[in-house]
Amino acid sequence: MALSGTNARQGELGDFLRSRRQKLTPKAVGLPAGRRRRTPGLRREEVAELAGIGVDWYIRLEQGRSVSPSAATVDALARALRLTRAEHRHLRELTQNTDRRAFVREIVPPAIQRTIEQLNLPAYIVGRRWDILAWNAAADEIFAFSRLAEADRNSLLLVLTNPATRRLFGASWADEAQRMVAQFRATHDLWAGDPAFRDLLARLGEGCPEFAGWWEAHDVSGIAAGRKSLIHPKKGRLKLEYASFQANDDPWLKLVIYTAV
Repeated sequence: MALSGTNARQGELGDFLRSRRQKLTPKAVGLPAGRRRRTPGLRREEVAELAGIGVDWYIRLEQGRSVSPSAATVDALARALRLTRAEHRHLRELTQNTDRRAFVREIVPPAIQRTIEQLNLPAYIVGRRWDILAWNAAADEIFAFSRLAEADRNSLLLVLTNPATRRLFGASWADEAQRMVAQFRATHDLWAGDPAFRDLLARLGEGCPEFAGWWEAHDVSGIAAGRKSLIHPKKGRLKLEYASFQANDDPWLKLVIYTAV
């Protein structure tokens, strides 16, 4: 049954535009500062002028009302708001009015399951909600996925709310957690209003005091390879490089592989 998630997604679109507008200064876009501003960032009419669109129409977008901008308008808004490539892609996806069906936890095909089990490198599979769906022994030695209840096997819950994982990241925890929130935001906004995603947000808010502020910032970033420095209770200091790959069987399935550096 189709979700009535379009309105929720439009609300996220409006909030995203507002958050980007409020982070810009007149100087950053070549406008005079003018009189003292009571609120941070650009005014709505300034964004509309920079994008070459009507003020009333832009206000409707920020208010989350039913508006379907063209691709050219989306590109103009991205330029006006100085969006990054990841933010531009996110804006484009948010303006595509496609109904989504209710979220259902993915199932990892047996062939993929067997493949990661035979890898010598730490590896695991996550779904669109960042649930940890499958892993191998090497990954379990580091992250202890098998010790978690199934409802807790989620990358965000593991890093943001699990005390043992917080200790694992040490001083780098806040940077890692905030990065993950910004990456997850890009997916969440497309599923806004879905009960499974609402439940995840509630658990993150309850278990991580810092989460609310990071979420309110509405930062968005893309998925990319990177490095992690961990302090493992048995293995000591681990310096790892990671990369992720999409599965052809289901594009929502992501294979994450770690290598020592």
